[in-house]
Amino acid sequence: MAARTSADEHRTVARAFTDRVRGTDPEAWDNPAPCEGWAARDVVRHLVEWFPAFLEAGAGVELPKGPSVDDDPVAAWAMHRDGVQALLDDPATAHKLLSNPHIGEIPLDQAVDRFYTADVFMHTWDLARATGQDEQLDPVKCAQLLDGMMPLDDVLRASGQYGPRVEMPETADVQTRLLAFIGRKP
Repeated sequence: MAARTSADEHRTVARAFTDRVRGTDPEAWDNPAPCEGWAARDVVRHLVEWFPAFLEAGAGVELPKGPSVDDDPVAAWAMHRDGVQALLDDPATAHKLLSNPHIGEIPLDQAVDRFYTADVFMHTWDLARATGQDEQLDPVKCAQLLDGMMPLDDVLRASGQYGPRVEMPETADVQTRLLAFIGRKP
């Protein structure tokens, strides 16, 4: 069996997030999200807005722009998701580099997987929690992310991208431990 590619991983993770986006009641977009100061629509806004700038600055890649998240969060997400998927499905992407002062040079497909697809995965829980949907995440992916992030605890906290770690017993399930590690109160 062939190894999973960054394109495969994004397709799977984005599908779960898309299910939550499509499953959001139109009246729930302004519900508070677990990220302090955010509403449900801000979870989508975050993904749709930070990543295109990251790609453009680091790799000169421009994603197609969709409608604003304020006007249509479902369509904004769909356009963004499809643009990222097209980038990952393009065989040329594997030969491109992303350059960033904090991480150096990294193959573009790996950068998307490591920084963006992982972010979509974790924010799936945020959107589900904000909108009263299924909060279950893939435990294998949770363990993989947690194992990769724990050695980088100080670096991650210093980045300002994660809240303070929430103490959780080691007996807690892996999803709960991952969420607590990134500063959520599951």
